[in-house]
Parts: sequence; structure tokens; C-alpha cells
Amino acid sequence: MAYSEEICKLLTLFISLFCIFPAAEAVDEGNTVAALLGVVIMAIGFCACLGYYARRRNVHL
Repeated sequence: MAYSEEICKLLTLFISLFCIFPAAEAVDEGNTVAALLGVVIMAIGFCACLGYYARRRNVHL
């Protein structure tokens, strides 16, 4: 059940991002793809740091 909830949150995030970026149509497609790629890499990095913190915390418990 938690898995589908996380999918729903991610889907909502990506839909909101796709709604934001078309507002700046003066920017070419390359910049839009680069910005989306940056957001994805940032999210993966955040999740990696959160996982590292959770593992380190479990060791001390």
C-alpha cells in the first residue's frame, strides 16, 4: 500500500514539473531537458543521502 502512495506522490511531482516548464516557451527544448535532468539527479541524490542517514541511524540503535 505504501508503494502505491509513493508512486502517486512522484507522479504528482512530475506532472507539476511538466506544467511549470511549458510556461517558459522562449527557452529551447535542450534547456528544459537539462533542467528536468537536474531535478531528477537532485531527487536521486536526496534519496541516497536519506538512505545513508537511515542506515547509519539503525546501526546506532
